[in-house]
Order: sequence, then structure tokens, then C-alpha cells
Amino acid sequence: MNAPLRTGLAALALSLTFAPAWAQTSPDAGSASQGEPVPPPWFEAPLVGTGGEGHTFPGAVAPFGMIQLSPDTDTGCKIRECYAHAAGYRYEDPTIQGFSLTHFSGAGHSDLGDFLMMPVAGDTVPLEPGDPKQPGSGYRSRFSHSREMARPGLYSVVLDDSGIGARLTAGTRVGVQQYVFPKGKAAHLVLDLRSSLYNYPGKTLWSSIRIRADGTITGSRETRGWAPARKLFFAIRPSAPLTGHAFLNKEEKVEYKGFQGPSRGADDAAQLAGRALVAQLDFGMLDQPLEVKVAISSVDEDGAIANLDSEPGGFREISNKTTADWDKALGAIPVQGSPAMVKTFYAALYHTMIAPSVFSDADGRWRGPDDQVHAAKGFTFHSTFSLWDTFRAEHPLLLLTQGEQKNADFVNSLIASQQVSPFGILPVWQFHGRETWTMIGYHAVPVIADAYLKGIKGFDPNAALDAMVKSATYGPYGGLDQHMKLGYVPIDKEPEAASKTVEYAYDDWTIARMASAMGKADIAATFEKRAGNWRNSFDAKTGFLRARKSDGSYRTPFDPTAINYGSDYTEGNAWQYSWFVPQDQAGMFKLLGSDAAVVKKLDAMFDFDNSKIDYSHAEDIAGLIGQYIHGNEPSHHVAYLYSYAGQPWRTQERLKQIVESQYKPTPDGLSGNDDLGQMSAWLVFTALGFYPVAPGSNQYVIGRPFLDRAALNLPNGKRFTVVAEGLSDANKYVGKVTLNGKPLARGYLTHDEIVAGGELKFTMSATPNKSWATGKAARPYSMSTATR
Repeated sequence: MNAPLRTGLAALALSLTFAPAWAQTSPDAGSASQGEPVPPPWFEAPLVGTGGEGHTFPGAVAPFGMIQLSPDTDTGCKIRECYAHAAGYRYEDPTIQGFSLTHFSGAGHSDLGDFLMMPVAGDTVPLEPGDPKQPGSGYRSRFSHSREMARPGLYSVVLDDSGIGARLTAGTRVGVQQYVFPKGKAAHLVLDLRSSLYNYPGKTLWSSIRIRADGTITGSRETRGWAPARKLFFAIRPSAPLTGHAFLNKEEKVEYKGFQGPSRGADDAAQLAGRALVAQLDFGMLDQPLEVKVAISSVDEDGAIANLDSEPGGFREISNKTTADWDKALGAIPVQGSPAMVKTFYAALYHTMIAPSVFSDADGRWRGPDDQVHAAKGFTFHSTFSLWDTFRAEHPLLLLTQGEQKNADFVNSLIASQQVSPFGILPVWQFHGRETWTMIGYHAVPVIADAYLKGIKGFDPNAALDAMVKSATYGPYGGLDQHMKLGYVPIDKEPEAASKTVEYAYDDWTIARMASAMGKADIAATFEKRAGNWRNSFDAKTGFLRARKSDGSYRTPFDPTAINYGSDYTEGNAWQYSWFVPQDQAGMFKLLGSDAAVVKKLDAMFDFDNSKIDYSHAEDIAGLIGQYIHGNEPSHHVAYLYSYAGQPWRTQERLKQIVESQYKPTPDGLSGNDDLGQMSAWLVFTALGFYPVAPGSNQYVIGRPFLDRAALNLPNGKRFTVVAEGLSDANKYVGKVTLNGKPLARGYLTHDEIVAGGELKFTMSATPNKSWATGKAARPYSMSTATR
């Protein structure tokens, strides 16, 4: 991404009226020519993943912010085509349709894109987006990446067709748009309440808009998309008074043309409701940029107004604060390494701090899965939990990078959702307080257990354990009734049964671990037994996890490479899922026969010839290395399993292969959906040199570092430093490891060792050290062999 940097700075200079925070300090001596300000290494982080299959967005968001203010390049996609535009923006697209307030970061499904706005200059104001292939056919505009800039908390672009300069920034609950209109042309905004991502016919159930006496524009929308009956309210406050407006209901052809001329204050007729609303907002000739401050609420319009008022100031103030917040958050882990790896690392770290996002109003109110309004007491409610993805590395990373309050907020949000859920269970894949029932498992359970076992306070552990047990025993969910009766999920009763069996077993193990730590021996015993249910679907004869029928027989025919939605496995096949026993890899290895057999099978997975297999029908299957699929989550721990088989140097080889082929600091730099930070969290951990294969074990498996030096400035005030002496492309192996100056002979770290601070030092080598961390006692945790 070095090439676009100078042009990005040019766009910044063109459209900004003040310098960003990093440009207000003197550059390091010799680091730039002629005093040119030096951007931080995370300057272009938001652009990484906006092309290819990353599904990230480039727009403005504060850390874990409620507003994700970003450009949308296409919202009118057909259902199958929406996958490519899940975040609204795709780097390859030539036009911008407008700027909307809500977006997912790297999801495998599209939705949101609420309350799209687009500036228009001149006498004619089109109220349809138009055809991207026909310039001038609507309000959308062409743009160039040479006049586009994205950095954490700030986005800038010039709309080529109109010449309007657009800037976006966002605070925790507000967003601010600033538009610079060409001189001599009237300024307008189009507010399109029809526009949405995953925008199939009939998605908008109802919407409304009105202008209040003080000029604040408010309204609402209820949609039927990925999440059913999702209600969202907005408040918009422009910096200039309206000189005119027009509302149109495109469904009923009902039009209200409001006042022309100066604002007359209260205008009872300045409102409209319907299912297909679009508004034209006129501001006349402006001699300064138009600022449009926005906020949303799941509760009501007054909540949106209160959120608007909760963060005072305009573009400058909000932008400066959010830039400072991002610089502090990302600067908490200073690193040294190759320029490409440093940029890749910070792009990944940035993307781990977008979700779960704040969703309660400034007064604590939030709308829950029961569609009722609740009040968060003592915590900030967060939503957007992609738990099937993020339990693996994203949430464990947040336990190291965020303070206790933030992690307690996450746990309290999960518990609060369970307590008002119509089904009494924890969220599965939740956004905006609504449940989508997407993916499998009850993976809020390991998130809560891992937080508790790592010492996070600020939530009620008894309420948490109760929520976890209720989720794990709710029979109607995902074949759990059969799972509890048979010890596995039968494929003739429930799709994706093989995957569900092993994922339930892992979740159950984390319940057992937390219950045991709390002294709840009966609960611990029940769920420890269930944690071994993975064995009931593991076929030792073939060496693969397989789906079984209610009568106990394995389903046939069996093809370990087959991937079909709704079949035996979830977004994968037997090759990936046969390794999913993070709580007891040693037990699974024993069934395979020996460490040598395990290594042979792992090699067979990575070296598999896929030339005769077509996976084009499976959207999430990306980033293939043989049958290892890094672009989707079930494979993410597999490279670390060589260490469980006594060959950590093979883990080191595979990690180099994965990092070099799956990540780069470019728009197409992610091989698959970032999935709310999971792909990025994998890279952050792996670059540091360790990874949480089994959240709930309080261990991190040591891999190999990809940075010369990194320092985690931990929330508790301690610092944990990682040093890689002699790191180079040739020196890809770990020669030896020391922890606080003493030799470390085992292949894992404990959580307590990291949070205590200290130094982990790797001495890198061109040849593998085949004696380090190979013995049984030196290997990471497995429940069947655990003595600790």
C-alpha cells in the first residue's frame, strides 16, 4: 500500500481544512523529506480487506463505536450478489452511491447500510441512485482511489461527478459528515430510507421522517432482513438551516414539498411515513463546508437526539478525539519489523477493535431480542456478536488488549440478552440486539468462561453460569435434545450434525471448567462428561469425524472433501472438522494411533491436491492450502497442532506458509471474510508468536514470531515484550526460547505469565530445533492427559 500513500495524502490536503492529529507533531528527523508529516503505520488500515473476500469497510468508526459511517458502492444487489458487498463498499467498484451509518466489519452476510445520505450540487436533484454503468443517471458518483483517504476514525473522498469533497468521522454514538460544495452551486442532500444492504423487495416494513421545530431531522425504519423486525431511529442535525425540502413515498407516489425559503420553524406537515421514502434537503448557496451530525438509537427518536447531544462539538472536535482514541489503542502495542509486516499487523489490530459495538443509548436504554426496551445498569450494552467466529481468537485477544470494564461489558451484554430472550438462551449471532440464528454452537459460553477463568470481574458469575447451562440444555436448539440423549447429534434428525457434535462438546468443556473453578462440582461433572462426546462421532477406522444416524451407523457414502451447505458439516468438510477437539487434542491423537500418524495426516491436509475439486458453490471456502482453508474459521487452529504431536518446528513451517500466502497490507490483503475481527486476531496473535488454541485452558500455544520486537502494554499497567533475535526470511525456525531470561522448554505460555509482564525472547534459526518442546510434559493442555 505504499503507492497510494502520497495520493492519499493529496486527497487529504484537498478535502480537509485542518491537519489530522499525527500531522500536528514534528516528524522524526530524517524520516521524511522537506518536513512532510509522517503518518503512523496504521494510516491506511481501514482499506485492508475492502477488496477480494475481506468484506471490511473503509469508513469512519470509533473503537467499538455505535456508528460505522462509510461509503456504499452498491446496495441494489441481488441476493446472491450481496455476498460480495456485505460491507457496502467494494474496492473494485467505480462509483459511490452514498454514505450510510451502519456496517459490519468483514461479515459473511450482508445487512445494515441504514439511512444513506448523498450530497448533490446544482439545480437538479435526482432522487434515484441511478445505474453505475451510466454516469449522471442518478445521485451516485464516480470516484478515484487517488483522491480517497482512509485512516482509523477518518475517511475522505472527492466525488468526481459533482466535485464535492466528502469527509466522514465518528465518535462513540455520533457520526459527522462534512461536505465541501463547488462554489456557485446550490447544496443539497438526498436521504434515502429505501437503501439498505441485502436490499431485497419488501425488506423495509415501515419508515418515517420529520423535521422538528429546531431543524433537527428525525425518523425511523423497521426492516425485515437478516434479523427480523429490526427497529432503528435516527437524528440528523445539519450546520446550516434548510432552505427547502421535499419528501416522497415512492411506493404510493405521495409527495410533500415543504417550505421554500428560510425555515419557518415548526412545520407540522413536514413529515411523512411509508415503506419507500426518499427526502431532498436543500441548503442553498454555502460559503463554508456543510457539516451533518448524525446519531441512531434502537429505542426511539428522542434516544437518537440524546445520543446526538452526548458528544458535543462538530467535525474537528469529534475527529480529533477519535483519532486520539485510535492512536492510543493501536499505539498500545508498539512493534518493529519489516514495513509490510508492521502495516499488516496494525491493519489486523485495527480490525479487532470495531465489534462488538456499543448499542445502548447514552442513557443506558437498549432494545433486546424480545423487541422490548431495557436499561443497562452499571455497564454499556454491546451488540454485533459473530460468536462462531470470534470465540476462537478475537475475544481472547480483547482480554489482553482491552480493560476489565470493556470485557465485562461484553459479558454483561451476553447475559442481559439471555435474560430477556424469548427462548432463554445466550446470543448465537446477534446484531442490533436481534438474533439471526446464524451458524451453530452456543459459543457465547466459551467467551464468558474464558473471561471468568482469566480473572475478569464486573459481572455476576452465578447469573453467567446459569445462562450458560440454560443455553446448553435447551433441547429445541440445533438437535440438543438428541445430543443429550445419544451423546451425539444424529444426521437424520439435524443437518450439520457432525460439526454440531464436536462444537457442543467443546462448549460443554468450558462450562465444566468454569463450574469447577466456582466450586459447582455437580455441574462440572455433568459437562465434563459431555465434553467427551466428540468421541461418539469420530470414526477411528477412517480417521475422520463423521455424521451418524439415530441408529448409530455412519452416514454413507462418505467423501471427506465434500462441502455442501446443510450437509454433515458447517462451512467445511471432514478434513477441517476432524481436528476440532481443542479441549482434548491428545485424546484425538490417541485414536489416530501415534504422533507420527498425526503428523502424516496433518501433512496430507496441507499438501492435498485440490486440482480436481470445484468449491465455487461454497462462498466461504477461500484461502485454500490443500484442504486447510484459512479463509474460514474451522481451520484456524490446525497449524498449531503439530506442537501437540511433538513437532513444533512443523508448526513454525506451516505458519510461515500461511502468513505469506494469506495476508498482505493491501485492499485484497485478506483471503477470506474478516468475520468481525477473527481473521485479524489470528494474525495479531501469530505475529506475536503464540495463539489460544483452546480458550478456557488459560494457555497459548507457542508458534513463531513475525515481528522483530513487540510490546503489549497491558490494561493492568504491565508490559509483556516479545523479542525475535535474528528473525529473517531464512531464519524461520525457533532455535530457543527464554521467558524472563530463563530457558523455556515447553511449547506454551500461560495467561498469568503474560499478564504478569516480562519478556519472551525467541532466538531464530535457519534449521529446526527438533529437541525443543517435544516431550509429552512440554506439550499444551489436553483434558485427557491434564495434570494441571
